[in-house]
Amino acid sequence: MSDTAAVPFTVSQRQIRLMFTGIVAGMSLSALDGTIVNTALATIVGDLGGVKSYAWIGTAYMLTSTASTPLFGKLSDLYGRRALFQTAIITFTVASVFCGLAQNMWQLVLARGLQGIGGGGLFALSFTIIGDVVSPRERGRYVGVITSIFTVTSVIGPLIGGFIVDNMSWRWIFYVNVPIGLVAMVITDRALRLPFPRQKKKVDILGATLLVASVSSLILGLAWTSEDYGWLHPSTIGLFLATAILGAIFIDWEQKVEEPIMPISMMSIDVVRTVVPLMFLVGAVFYGANAFTPLYLQSVTGVSATNSGLLLVPLAVAVAVSATYVGRRTARTGSYKSWPLVGTSITMVALLVLSTLGPTRGYIAVAMVGAALLGLGLGAIMPTGTLAVQNAVPPHEMGAGSSFVLFMRSLGGAIGLAAYGAVFNSRISGRIDPDLVREPRVISNLPSAEKERALEVLSSAIHTVFRAAVPVMLIAIVVASRVPARPLRTTSAMADISAERGRVGDSANVSAGD
Repeated sequence: MSDTAAVPFTVSQRQIRLMFTGIVAGMSLSALDGTIVNTALATIVGDLGGVKSYAWIGTAYMLTSTASTPLFGKLSDLYGRRALFQTAIITFTVASVFCGLAQNMWQLVLARGLQGIGGGGLFALSFTIIGDVVSPRERGRYVGVITSIFTVTSVIGPLIGGFIVDNMSWRWIFYVNVPIGLVAMVITDRALRLPFPRQKKKVDILGATLLVASVSSLILGLAWTSEDYGWLHPSTIGLFLATAILGAIFIDWEQKVEEPIMPISMMSIDVVRTVVPLMFLVGAVFYGANAFTPLYLQSVTGVSATNSGLLLVPLAVAVAVSATYVGRRTARTGSYKSWPLVGTSITMVALLVLSTLGPTRGYIAVAMVGAALLGLGLGAIMPTGTLAVQNAVPPHEMGAGSSFVLFMRSLGGAIGLAAYGAVFNSRISGRIDPDLVREPRVISNLPSAEKERALEVLSSAIHTVFRAAVPVMLIAIVVASRVPARPLRTTSAMADISAERGRVGDSANVSAGD
């Protein structure tokens, strides 16, 4: 038995801080891009046209990030974290350039899809690497720092995005990712060096293909129902049927293949079986709210892109405050059970507040309060869900387990965006000129009666979206109340794997430079 296998895995606080720096550098790419895009959507649609494709700017990203998340997670379990994390950074950065060069809506949508592939890898591997080096019991002490840095990036995003839209071309909201990506590459090359037992096993290509095809069919079916096709149109029915068939084949295949891209066997774990559907429901609510709140602020209240970014700051700050507090309490008590229920309950209150939004500037304060409550709720739910699953799955499946949770959250978000986009489009279709959504400034120049009518239709459509999310959150509250409690482990995944390999004397193919 080699020394590499015999010596227990340990990591110093300095090494952890260095790794976290690399993780945050990578995560900040997708965090910055997401918030910048939200404040610029109305302007982008106004320049490129295609109001009915509004939701697709976000949906394309969510679709590909959803499909790529489990692939990155599983590949990292087999081949290590660093190379895949850097691949995700490169993909995201190159796609950002393509987004900035887009000349029409569908070029932008395709580039956003490529960007989503990189974004899915960044998020999946960030949470996985944290689980590698910090024990579940102690992880809460680091969540506050990570979330705070992440939140600063999210807060800066809307401000930069609004400033760029108001004073420059919107294309620079994507070009700004290039220098950040280069810095992230340099940091991660030095920081992410973990010992890793490389495994010579086949990648589940068929499973990945079936997964992408099934998810794509579902999202396309949801998105197109509100555009050229109805719910009973043959194309819609065909896409939903393809989703069901491909999904069934995927599930059957994953139970047979040696190294499944998404181990269905993890659903036999009670924590996973409960948290996975919870994260799906929460994702559906969060991503929809995060997309339509800026639209309300710019189109209905008439604030500038910069100011709409400032008005979203309460959501980002609330997420940081909530995640920091919950993380510290979890580390202190060793228990996470109550936080999903607390978080879903607060989120329900947020949706009820946002569903009262009206057609005047007087509702700006209501939107800010709703956004802050939404942040408090989600800050308690999302980190806790990931922590619970990482604590429950076997250490050697840390990547697959972490990405499974994020996959379901992203899948819920993608479906939520498409579904809420369908609700929104159905509410404005035939009632107002679509140009009023493409260019919000036009509304202020309308005659009084037309302006009042347009604001009423837009506000009604947007608060209908929030009302549609209320029953979804009711189900989430019920699921959250059933999350099982498990004692948090006091050792990291890498330490557990190292100890296990030391016991069995298996030292083959251990790399110290991953």
